[in-house]
Amino acid sequence: MPRKKVNNYNDDSISALNGADRVRKRPAVIFGSDGIEGCQHSVFEIVSNSIDEAREGYGKLIQVTRYSDGSYEVEDHGRGIPVGYNKAEDKMNWELLFCEMYAGGKYNNDDGENYEFSLGLNGLGLCSTQYASEFMDVEIKRDGYKYTLHFEHGENIGGLKKEPYPRKDTGTKIHWKPDIEVFTDIDVSADYFLDIMKRQAIVNAGVQFVFRNQNGRKYDVTEFNYINGIEDHVKEVVGEDGLSSVQYFETEKKVRDRADKPEYKCKISVAVAFSNKVAQTEYYHNSSWLEYGGAPEKAVKNAFVYSIDNLLKKNNKYNKTESKINFNDVEDCLVLCMSSFSNVTSYENQTKKAITNKGIQEAMTEFLRHSLEIYFIENPIEAEKIATQVLINKRSREDAEKTRLNIKKKLTGNIDITNRIAKFVDCRSKDVNEREVFIVEGDSALGACKQARDPDFQAIIPLRGKILNCLKADYDKIFKSDIITDLLKVLGCGVEVKAKSNKNLSNFDINNLRWNKVIICTDADVDGIHIRTLVLTMLYRLTPTLIKEGKVYIAESPLYEITTKDKVYFAYDEVEKDRYLNEIGNQKFTIQRSKGLGENEPEMMSFTTMNPATRRLIKVMPDSVEQTAAIFDTLLGDNLQGRKDFIVDHGAEYIDQLDVS
Repeated sequence: MPRKKVNNYNDDSISALNGADRVRKRPAVIFGSDGIEGCQHSVFEIVSNSIDEAREGYGKLIQVTRYSDGSYEVEDHGRGIPVGYNKAEDKMNWELLFCEMYAGGKYNNDDGENYEFSLGLNGLGLCSTQYASEFMDVEIKRDGYKYTLHFEHGENIGGLKKEPYPRKDTGTKIHWKPDIEVFTDIDVSADYFLDIMKRQAIVNAGVQFVFRNQNGRKYDVTEFNYINGIEDHVKEVVGEDGLSSVQYFETEKKVRDRADKPEYKCKISVAVAFSNKVAQTEYYHNSSWLEYGGAPEKAVKNAFVYSIDNLLKKNNKYNKTESKINFNDVEDCLVLCMSSFSNVTSYENQTKKAITNKGIQEAMTEFLRHSLEIYFIENPIEAEKIATQVLINKRSREDAEKTRLNIKKKLTGNIDITNRIAKFVDCRSKDVNEREVFIVEGDSALGACKQARDPDFQAIIPLRGKILNCLKADYDKIFKSDIITDLLKVLGCGVEVKAKSNKNLSNFDINNLRWNKVIICTDADVDGIHIRTLVLTMLYRLTPTLIKEGKVYIAESPLYEITTKDKVYFAYDEVEKDRYLNEIGNQKFTIQRSKGLGENEPEMMSFTTMNPATRRLIKVMPDSVEQTAAIFDTLLGDNLQGRKDFIVDHGAEYIDQLDVS
């Protein structure tokens, strides 16, 4: 029985976090994480304040610097943060903004007081980032003065300093270093900055973003500026080979989330094109990238499926009894960027990765349906191309699903009397950790290996005929091959399909693999090596994880059989043959090339190929997979010129191995 703990839980047990401790001890509550993701979010909070200023027309340049000491700096040319005395709050504004949670100038956006639309809503970002910093230095230029503030570990040092500033430029510069005592990782990568600044340039047309990354004594500088915003971005993604032209729709509406709720403003901008080469959908709200979408994504799914389905029905594109399209069929050829703004926003949480406003979703759906209807009417040729491509996507998806189900049916299930594989010889053991399967060429090899094997843990599957070159064949042809489907069924782990058009075929699970070792066992002649290569090619294309996990082996067959009065030697290469001949010395011996596997005696087969104590196996190493893939593509793929070049460059290296008999 557990020992009863002393009960110290009483009225004095309750405590509250105050000041900087509210963030420093629980950063994940504000930033979503106490790791690098949380630190990244704290950085974005500072950048977003500068973006809100630029969107209101105050400053068109935002500069972000990543210093080599792990600190960051954001500088804008906006109005400058107000830092003077606030009569309503009876406090200095710098104290409210940098030291008070839920204090800010964006609570009255619905009245158009300071910002029409803003990324910041809750008055948390600036203060929270200051609290979570090792240090923060602030420089503000406004009203003819330059103000400076200094903070350390969430506490102000020295108060507000003020000096005359005769120049006319205004703005805010914040330099800070996230505190490693707050976050577990503070090294925000340059890639993160490049990503967010490009995204912000896309949705803030005409604002120039400059990123400086300190590299020794110099700075690597990258600039982003999309003059036409999301429209330029979609044109950049689609390139010159789009299925349609880039369309730009925008509107501004009054919406409400519930009948008894007040109305608020919502501005919607959409740039869209169709392509059969690229597909991409992005959603932004108040400049924040909605990684998880939310309301805009639901609106796009509804409107595009509704509009294109109507187009297909109107033009009699569907076959009789054919099912309607779904969003996957549209998304596979859709390039879309949607940017919306509202002065009332409901984010899922402080990390702002999805919005849930019902009013915004309904307005977007209605607007998109109407815009697409007009677009299709005014552009019948493009509408025809779009409808045809979506229908092709749908039918390809359905064909792939049928193929996947057929493959699953073929490759799964127990191998028993009702589900037998021709000439497959199983072993007795059910322990996957000791079971081995030998892939051999033909019936003669099957007979010899069957007699030489240990039936407790060694199984054999013969290849019936020549296996397909899986690098050249398409998936339909591959999965119609009984040889390949039987092999895959014996393996039991399914297949991995990487091609986008056939992604639904994949049903691989290595936990379903029935064997500890998959051993390719072929003759040592040219034909045997060719068959071995084709089997490896099949495994590389359909089950590459087996190679990566070290499950695939090649059984070495001896090249020479050297017989003396007392002993038989098996040499696996020329060097070993010469060594044995030196060892034999003046004794009489006979030497012959080893026979094919099917002609060998069971004892010899056991000794040279199957007995774990005496055989030689070559493990197909995972670190050679990429190199092997390149060789496969050159020698067995569709690159005919590459194959010719390889033979010209390297053919002489293999003259001694040519079989011209």
